Amino acid sequence: MDRFLIDGGAQLHGEIRASGAKNAALPILAASLLTAEPLRLRNIPQLQDIVTMNTLLAQMGVKLTLGNNMQLDVDASDVQACFAPYDLVKTMRASILVLGPLLARFGEADVSLPGGCAIGARPVDLHLQGLMAMGAEISVDEGYVKARASRLRGADILLEKVTVTGTENLMMAATLAKGRTVIANAAREPEIVDLATCLQRMGARIQGAGSSVITIDGVDKLHGASHDILPDRIETGTYLVAGAITRGKVRIRDTQPELLLAVLSKLQHAGAHIELGDDWIELDMRGRRPRAVDINTSPYPGFPTDMQAQFCALDTVAEGSGVIIENLFENRFMHILELQRMGAKAKIEGNTVIITGCDNLTAAPVMATDLRASAGLVLAALVAEGTTEIRRIYHIYRGYEDIESKLTQLGASIRSLSDDERHPPAGGDHAPATGGPAATPASSAS
Repeated sequence: MDRFLIDGGAQLHGEIRASGAKNAALPILAASLLTAEPLRLRNIPQLQDIVTMNTLLAQMGVKLTLGNNMQLDVDASDVQACFAPYDLVKTMRASILVLGPLLARFGEADVSLPGGCAIGARPVDLHLQGLMAMGAEISVDEGYVKARASRLRGADILLEKVTVTGTENLMMAATLAKGRTVIANAAREPEIVDLATCLQRMGARIQGAGSSVITIDGVDKLHGASHDILPDRIETGTYLVAGAITRGKVRIRDTQPELLLAVLSKLQHAGAHIELGDDWIELDMRGRRPRAVDINTSPYPGFPTDMQAQFCALDTVAEGSGVIIENLFENRFMHILELQRMGAKAKIEGNTVIITGCDNLTAAPVMATDLRASAGLVLAALVAEGTTEIRRIYHIYRGYEDIESKLTQLGASIRSLSDDERHPPAGGDHAPATGGPAATPASSAS
């Protein structure tokens, strides 16, 4: 499934559920390597990134069994290779999360340097510096990180920059280290708290997750556990913006409103009426055009960079002008050029884009460049006049479970189109499709 065709103009109305959070599920899957006992995970999202991580674990000898109702049993009792190959790691940066658990439990790890979305440099230096502070011997040879340690030792680690995956990798490694590890300037994202909660259920001794200082007292071994993955706050926010940009009314259930306070505040500034329950959020625009909002991305609990593209789309059709400042990644405005093809009035100045809302966007062929840019283009297409064709939609399947079905439930007109359907067999650009709504966590490498 290589393209979306989206007919603009429908006000979205209705209710959908939030899926499990990809950015929580991926490190927790990697954490299964820390124990020889089974880990039972529930609310696992059906996403291409999950398939990639499961395939990576399966190649190491991990047994994965998919059950009903988004349940996955992970058994790392018979790991046969502490190796993460380039062919898998290049497609998903989160693959680097196996480094800390492999090194902590087995004393060795050979992990390819990661790939993932093309949104700027995201080096793993801080991961490696932290592991070396814990006694690891590390070299980088032919694109692979090669790490060795008979047993990691607790250490005081000050992260030079806030890094989510770095905090997760070091926290997992420290659970089996000898002595106490203190991670200062740690990331505070809810997904880190979810990982810590799962690790605590496995027997880890962790304090301070969710704050800037995390303390881990190492134990000799961890055991099996059961854990429910927290809801995806970025998916929730994306569908709320879909309601706002189309002047509609949507309710997202099975979510956690307290995780989206920065996003909800901006939606209220845009003119949305917001109601909250224990596990649901309802947005109602009451048919009104949104007002432009200013965005300044920052680490949690600030405004998330993963919602920046969605609010860029909102501002393109909002009343007034908005200033969007991207502070975390230097190459995350590639979607702006595609929005301009649809008539958006936007000017990029360094890490800032100034957007003046227009009355209407116009459908045009556009191309997704990364996961969240894909979401921004989908939102713009929902309000554009005509039928928008979005290419390279394999990006969006990395992070949005069953997006066509969910948007259709809300009243959108969206359908996927393969190259074979669009062109005769000899034609087309044949961009590879790497997943879709039917992609599910596998019980083997298949």
